Amino acid sequence: MKFAFTHPMHSHPYNPELVDGAGIAAVASAAEAAGFDGFGFTDHPAPTDKWLKAGGHDALDPFVAMGFAAAHTSTLWLIPNVVVLPYRNPFVVAKAGATLDLLSGGRFVLAVGVGYLKREFTALGVDFDDRAALVEEALQVIRAIWTSDDVSFEGKNFTASGITAHPRPASPPPIWIGGNTAAARRRAVAYGDGWCPFPAPAVLAQTARTASLESLAELKVGIDDLRRRLDEAGRDPATVDITFSNAQGGVPGAGSFDADAYVDGVRQLAELGITWVQVQVPGDSLAHAKEAIAQFGEQVIAKL
Repeated sequence: MKFAFTHPMHSHPYNPELVDGAGIAAVASAAEAAGFDGFGFTDHPAPTDKWLKAGGHDALDPFVAMGFAAAHTSTLWLIPNVVVLPYRNPFVVAKAGATLDLLSGGRFVLAVGVGYLKREFTALGVDFDDRAALVEEALQVIRAIWTSDDVSFEGKNFTASGITAHPRPASPPPIWIGGNTAAARRRAVAYGDGWCPFPAPAVLAQTARTASLESLAELKVGIDDLRRRLDEAGRDPATVDITFSNAQGGVPGAGSFDADAYVDGVRQLAELGITWVQVQVPGDSLAHAKEAIAQFGEQVIAKL
């Protein structure tokens, strides 16, 4: 089992200790020292004030922030949570991802999602209703540009002829597909190397425009469906990562955190086929975040 977490900017306003260079370097270095495998950032370039005041959160640019974190680590994978793929031209995403992968020594995972904040799409000049088609085309473009020269593509949204974008990564970075829907699993099989579902009660699922996912039983149904699709496509399910979070034991850094219960929960997820656990880290202060990261390393990662 591997462990990752998203830089703990969970709120609006954010804690300023977490957004300067020293804070990011401290969190990334603490993660690596504790034995974490992955670290990343969210993607909200143009959130609305209404969303922020309703419980949303501020964000750094994920590619710039991951590049900074890469410079202060040597083994930590850089995994955004997640890049909203329709927000950007896929040739620009491919170039940013290739650059980050090269500069980090091959430590980048492109985790992507379709997105759900309609007014953020509007602010960025992107057709919200066309977001699924945008993702489908973008995934084809990115994979092609990372693996081929003289790339031509004719799609509804992107047209290119004879594109060669060097330097290319030594090997294509893994692509993970976020979302709880059957469409997300289909994209993971067609274009990806991983599937990233997330816990979503009915109200959250409606807001995030995805399928609800409230129990391990529902998670198992999704995993079984993914494996069936992989088998039909002639792909080995063992080569596809699946990420999820662990509800047992509470949150590291909290007084009520139960490491033994957390470990039991991780083992249950492993039995289902989860390969990466997304861990929640507190963001009320830099000191608390570092303390929780170290605690998790000693009480959970070391045991597993």
